[in-house]
Amino acid sequence: MPDGFSAGDTAFVLISAALVMLMTPGLAFFYGGMVRVKSTLNMLVMSFISLAIVTVLWVLYGYSLSFGPDAGAGLIGNLDFLGMQGIGLNDLTGTIPVTTFAVFQLMFAIITPALISGAIADRAKFGAWALFIALWVTVVYFPVAHWVFFFDKGNGGWLGDRNGVIDFAGGTAVHINAGVAGLALCLVLGKRVGFKRDPMRPHSLPLVMLGSGLLWFGWFGFNAGSALAANGVASMALINTQIATAAAVLGWLVYEKLKHGAFTTLGAASGAVAGLVAITPACGSVSPLGSIAIGLIAGAACAAAISLKYRFGFDDSLDVVGVHAIGGAIGSLLVGLFATGTVGQTAKGLFYGGGFDQLGKQAMGVAAVAVYSFVVSWLLGQAIHKTIGFRVTEDVEVAGIDQAEHAESAYDFSAMGASLSRATPAPAGKTEKTAEKTEVGA
Repeated sequence: MPDGFSAGDTAFVLISAALVMLMTPGLAFFYGGMVRVKSTLNMLVMSFISLAIVTVLWVLYGYSLSFGPDAGAGLIGNLDFLGMQGIGLNDLTGTIPVTTFAVFQLMFAIITPALISGAIADRAKFGAWALFIALWVTVVYFPVAHWVFFFDKGNGGWLGDRNGVIDFAGGTAVHINAGVAGLALCLVLGKRVGFKRDPMRPHSLPLVMLGSGLLWFGWFGFNAGSALAANGVASMALINTQIATAAAVLGWLVYEKLKHGAFTTLGAASGAVAGLVAITPACGSVSPLGSIAIGLIAGAACAAAISLKYRFGFDDSLDVVGVHAIGGAIGSLLVGLFATGTVGQTAKGLFYGGGFDQLGKQAMGVAAVAVYSFVVSWLLGQAIHKTIGFRVTEDVEVAGIDQAEHAESAYDFSAMGASLSRATPAPAGKTEKTAEKTEVGA
């Protein structure tokens, strides 16, 4: 192996990549439990299809556009690595093989468009959604990943490397990017039938809790793995992730109790995700005490933000905007307050003697990614909507998108009903045949 290669670091990042991959099925469960029964499968596969589409595009040109040598001004990579050509087994990124780094970053690219899907649950054509993923990662995610993650000693991405925006693991490139894209698609597709009128409650809170737990588990790879080495920075990123997430659960639940009078399981699961989102950009630059503050603020703020859709009239089905756009922005901005200058980066936040300089840089990063993502996502959504159509018909939406788009249903209630009818004895005064008709018709 070449000089500088570390087997320990390589193993650590490979395991982290596997953990991040698990987050996409975890997200599918989280979203799948939050929708109504008739949309369950569609919600699951909207996340799952990202694993297939983005992987192929990443190999063909995505890695090259994101992490190839800069093509100019820190905006996008060149095409040196089309088809992953030109990458040798002994080529290193730091102490790990380039291929290890590439597969780790691939998992980020996969989950980012999957996050968007929750904003348009119940009403998007599956084929149109698949096309949107392919277009969106090409013109939005791959360039933004280059802006934020590509470092080349001052000649890398224009946000992270050239202007000093701190985003350790993707608060801007992943969460603000996806959350704002979700807002754009909400506006393109319009409101669900029955929005503000029908309750539209989650059909399976156990699935939501399972998905939240898998996301929490996988997020350790997401954040700690971004150190790209098994070192002290990775350890600090991991413990900060745990601390902020725990604090956010508390922050969300306290807000929920004060506002609505109850501690809900949905609130606990959502609070955990809000904390994970907010600590993502900050986990490599803040202290454990800073992580508590970030988690508490994000939990309460995101709990409050999910009501914005009712105030402004956009139908963000599963609160992608309130959790990911707002949570990502909070975490990114709070780096400018809580960065210690002693963890992974040397830049200091306002509370540690750094003045307003880093806060200004963080605000620039948040604004740049939000504006670019919203505008391009809206244009892509409109183009698809005006050509092949992005939204299912009203009849399909009311009847259930699972049957129309996938010819399947998540739960076989007919089989359960038949079993109950056979097991139930005939009521007094009725024949067995009459009782069977009564049960089946109930």
